Amino acid sequence: MENKPSVLTDKYEVGRLLGQGTFAKVYYGRSVHTNQSVAIKMIDKDKVMKVGLMEQIKREISVMRIAKHPNVVELYEVMATKTRIYFVMEYCKGGELFNKVAKGKLRDDVAWKYFHQLINAVDFCHSRQVYHRDIKPENLLLDDNENLKVSDFGLSALADCKRQDGLLHTTCGTPAYVAPEVINRKGYDGTKADIWSCGVVLFVLLAGYLPFHDSNLMEMYRKIGKGDFKAPSWFAPEVRRLLCKMLDPNPETRITIAKIKESSWFRKGLHMKQKKMEKRVRETNPLEASAAGPSENGGRVTEENNTDQPTSINAFDIIASSSGFDLTGLFGDVYDKRESRFTSQKPASVIISKLEEVAQRLKLSIRKREAGLFKLETSKEGRKGKLSMDAEIFQVTPTFHMVEMKKSNGDTLEYQKLVKEDLRPALADIVWVWQSDKDEQLIPDSNQETEQQQQEEEEEPL
Repeated sequence: MENKPSVLTDKYEVGRLLGQGTFAKVYYGRSVHTNQSVAIKMIDKDKVMKVGLMEQIKREISVMRIAKHPNVVELYEVMATKTRIYFVMEYCKGGELFNKVAKGKLRDDVAWKYFHQLINAVDFCHSRQVYHRDIKPENLLLDDNENLKVSDFGLSALADCKRQDGLLHTTCGTPAYVAPEVINRKGYDGTKADIWSCGVVLFVLLAGYLPFHDSNLMEMYRKIGKGDFKAPSWFAPEVRRLLCKMLDPNPETRITIAKIKESSWFRKGLHMKQKKMEKRVRETNPLEASAAGPSENGGRVTEENNTDQPTSINAFDIIASSSGFDLTGLFGDVYDKRESRFTSQKPASVIISKLEEVAQRLKLSIRKREAGLFKLETSKEGRKGKLSMDAEIFQVTPTFHMVEMKKSNGDTLEYQKLVKEDLRPALADIVWVWQSDKDEQLIPDSNQETEQQQQEEEEEPL
């Protein structure tokens, strides 16, 4: 590859080398106009064309345009000359997560944070039918605030990569992190293969070494095929249970991301984060925290205090769940596109009646799970099975309630469309205000998004 240019198209200054591979080098860059730091991936056109990888490069561009998420490295723009292709991407100052793990195992709370962000990013990619296929600490970067960013989609696949059997068949990935069904070469589900790799990453974060390792590659593959690993003594029972379900060699019984999020260890981390948030509120505004009063359960009804009344909610809960006073960014969290909230000045009985009426009109089944908590489900199968959501009513004051709706199964885009086009108009007469006016921006029109992507791809100078 020829020497790097000192200035790229009068827009970016090109600096030190950050890393390199067979066909590309990544340099530190800086915008001439905004002074923003970027990473510039320079790809040798001739080399990739000789080995027939140009389609893979185009797929990587398409994937990075689709997978726009706070925990995924952002692609700013793509440029090309006669000899090179340039990816201008988000610069992650913290480098690879691998460098942290190479020094030894991480603290449980730190490992949980990175795992939580990884699962959110992978779940988002899967909702866009993007399968990474090479998840490992070397491809997980850290930004200035130590937040995780999934990178390197060079081996990723889209839904159109599947064969008639609905499976992927390309054997790829890093041996120590690859799922057993990928090794078997009989076809595999990209979602389940990524979950296996996330399980290996979780083990590495907490142990400081690989679960499946052997100097003999075939012996390592044998261990992977049998799910033969031993958790160290310091692993908590909840982690052991989760890992056994993620590193299940049978993809049919392997845990789903939805179930990972419901696991005790994952939820325990969320509880720890809430405690930190409560502490931060007390430190920044003691009067507000004292007004909130005690809340051992975060406002949710348990079997011991279950009544016919909706769950009560305290001042901290209002602050934590309000987009206008959102504190979650302090802890690396992001707005969850599977959740919607609104407040109402109607009594709980009116809200419940309205939910039942709307469910009947939209042909949704509705059943009460416990006080103030309902489950709604569509009758028809969607892209990822039947769409279902939980709706929970929280009492702020006797005449003021908050309703939280969260997707529990199905496709995220289908959930967002249902909320935007059906639920919001149908519930208009009982809603005081939705969580944020930005909901409109967070629920894209799928047709418009597709047309925009097609237009961008037509303008791509490759």
